[in-house]
Amino acid sequence: MTQHLADALPTSTGTQPGWWREAVIYQVYPRSFADSNGDGMGDLEGIRSRLPYLKELGVDAVWLSPFYASPQADAGYDVADYRAIDPMFGTLHDADAVIREAHALDLRIIVDLVPNHCSDQHEWFKQALREGPGTPLRERFHFRPGQGAHGELPPNDWESIFGGPAWTRVADGEWYLHLFAPEQPDFNWEHPAVQDEFRSILRFWLDLGADGFRIDVAHGLVKAPGLPDLGRDEQLKLLGNQVLPFFDQDGVHEIYRSWRRVLDEYAGDRIGVAEAWTPSADRTALYLRPDELHQAFNFHYLSTGWDAPALREAIDDSLDSMRPVGAPTTWVLSNHDVVRHRTRFGSLERARAAALLMLALPGSAYVYQGEELGLPEVTDLPDEVRQDPSFFKANGQDGLRDGCRVPIPWSGDQAPYGFGSGGSWLPQPAEWAGLSVEAQTGDPQSTLELYRTALRIRREHADLGAGDAVEWLTAPEGVLAFRRGGFVCTVNTTGEAVRLPAPGAVLLASGELADRDLLPADTAVWWQG
Repeated sequence: MTQHLADALPTSTGTQPGWWREAVIYQVYPRSFADSNGDGMGDLEGIRSRLPYLKELGVDAVWLSPFYASPQADAGYDVADYRAIDPMFGTLHDADAVIREAHALDLRIIVDLVPNHCSDQHEWFKQALREGPGTPLRERFHFRPGQGAHGELPPNDWESIFGGPAWTRVADGEWYLHLFAPEQPDFNWEHPAVQDEFRSILRFWLDLGADGFRIDVAHGLVKAPGLPDLGRDEQLKLLGNQVLPFFDQDGVHEIYRSWRRVLDEYAGDRIGVAEAWTPSADRTALYLRPDELHQAFNFHYLSTGWDAPALREAIDDSLDSMRPVGAPTTWVLSNHDVVRHRTRFGSLERARAAALLMLALPGSAYVYQGEELGLPEVTDLPDEVRQDPSFFKANGQDGLRDGCRVPIPWSGDQAPYGFGSGGSWLPQPAEWAGLSVEAQTGDPQSTLELYRTALRIRREHADLGAGDAVEWLTAPEGVLAFRRGGFVCTVNTTGEAVRLPAPGAVLLASGELADRDLLPADTAVWWQG
């Protein structure tokens, strides 16, 4: 354990676990989930109409990626108004309807919050530009004079996550900081007005009934004093663990303590979930001390390959790092920023086995829309349809995030497969006809029915869900085997069948079992031990 964690606040005190400790949370990417009005873009009414599907799937909560008013320079992560809905998604009435209907189905709603930066069309930023250097509104952002004889050089050497300098010069000669796209100016979280505004935004959505917030770039709000140079030529990574003067600064924790006080004002276990890329799992745990946030995404696990020793190490490290702060470990295989895990792992068989492994682990699991259908990454999108801003930066990220954002298939044998009546904003592959919800429903061999069954067993089995430990069992090389009470999970990550005595009765298998004592290649099995 590192010194950082040893200095943490007192650990959790055996209070009754909240719903989030074992929840399965489904991520909806609104523009790609369901289109109600035929404009080719998913919307809130489309989401509302498909909530019964999510209830039947067996998830506990739904996380909605941003639907706020936005110029859409970065798919809605450039927010112009945090209390308004972008017309492409509907109205505030539609958002209210989604929350109300979800609650009627006993589903919780987590909304995405983007506090590190806003849109350059946000009224605060537009007014700051109008008012000019040295005025109070500029202090809510990071405006600085440039370097060089005439201020023609950026204030420091920071690079944008999307490539190029993290600074843009405005007409009056000052520069403003944007760790992401130039259309996304960073807030100055040292300013009291910024802190007050976001506490107000939290209350706005909590008053509307939101059950919690997924906090975008939760590690990025506070910058090191003086904005020091990096001093090295290094391309930043959107999903990485570099030690940087603008990520994972200790000052972020006081912000989240103040947010926790707001969350605790409301009944019903409202939660905060950190998207926090940090240098270590121990550093991530600091966000989850008892008076801060409730969960953080487990990127260590997400970035682990299909390899038994590496997976076991990631599982142990994850559980060990969360235990001292009393927080549940989270598990995630895919999201809107990474290549879908079926493609990353190389086969549908591995993806199915990985799903059963994830859902067997103690804590909370996140499911990205379409993974329950076994969707692969779409790797052949034409350049002219891509919208990921990093795609247009030659020295930025890979620009491949569009491939995991293609609208999901619901029904029918040709595009847009029931997504809506007016096509889809990104083209869907022809082979997706066989992967639609309609095509897979009722087929016991389908990935959709595998997820439905796994989630049902997970809810019903006393030894699954919340917890903070697994008991590893002796297993052949390349095989993971662990027990949780009367439940056993075995996973073969190798390309060959492995003989392993059956530890009990089969509950569920990701592939066909011809011999109970022979674990097929790339297969996971749940047992009643």
